[in-house]
Parts: sequence; C-alpha cells; structure tokens
Amino acid sequence: MSLNIILHEPEIPQNTGNIARTCVIIGASLHIIKPTGFSLDDRYVKRAGLDYWDLLDLTIYNDFEDFLKRTKVKKIYCASTKAKEIYSDQQYSDPSFIMFGKETAGLPPNILEQYGSSLIRVPMIKHDSARSLNLSNAVAIVAYEVMRQWDFIGMH
Repeated sequence: MSLNIILHEPEIPQNTGNIARTCVIIGASLHIIKPTGFSLDDRYVKRAGLDYWDLLDLTIYNDFEDFLKRTKVKKIYCASTKAKEIYSDQQYSDPSFIMFGKETAGLPPNILEQYGSSLIRVPMIKHDSARSLNLSNAVAIVAYEVMRQWDFIGMH
C-alpha cells in the first residue's frame, strides 16, 4: 500500500521533522512543496526527525506545479479546517495522496477550489481563539486512519 503525505509550504522545522519520523514509522512517502520556512538542513528539523532521515522516502518539489508534473497524481485529499467531510468518513484507496497546508494559513484558495470535492478535516470544538491542530498531530491522526483502513498492513 502506498500512502503519500504532502506538505505544502511548511513553515515550522520541528513539525516537518516530526512528520518525517511518522512517515518512516508507517511506511509513508513524504512530499515537500517549496518554499519552506526553513532549510532541511536546519538543526531543529534534523533533531525532530532523529536519525530517521536516511530511512525516509522524501521528494522535494519547487512548487505545486512541479509536484503535479512529476507525480501525475489524479486524486489528492486536502486537509483543511474549511472542509465539511470528516477524514474518517473517507475510503482511502491505494495509492493515497493527502496534502496539508502551511501552519499559519493552511492551503491556498486555488488549491482548495481545485480539490473541493476531496477536502477533509479533523473535527475540533468551536473556539474563538484556537483555529487548528498542530500540523504534525493532524498528519498523524489522518495517516493512522488510512493505515487502520488498510488493516495496518506491514505494521506490528
């Protein structure tokens, strides 16, 4: 089974490091779309990912168009606080591509519009000041749901 986590312009190095580590542990590929708010050589990225970087299936893209051109992916689930559909209500096929936006702004409007039929969200209580989950936590929640649906194949 092939799970692909896409980070669109991530800004916080520790989140990307944590997500990289999660991807290794569940056998997912990580796709990072530039620009990022840090260098992948950043010590915080490296530290959060521990010594897992050599185990990670990682591809970096110059921009979203580069990603589309190189992957030729047809369906992308897009995580957004603006989505109506809950992530666990989807049936994830193989391969699955799930994209998460930058920590401060989420995915840009043009991507949300383009992939409007495949927007997903993690439910949260309504709060005036708290807008969203931490990016690495949201990725882990959604990724483990996909793995659950796939009967945790290859995991023990």
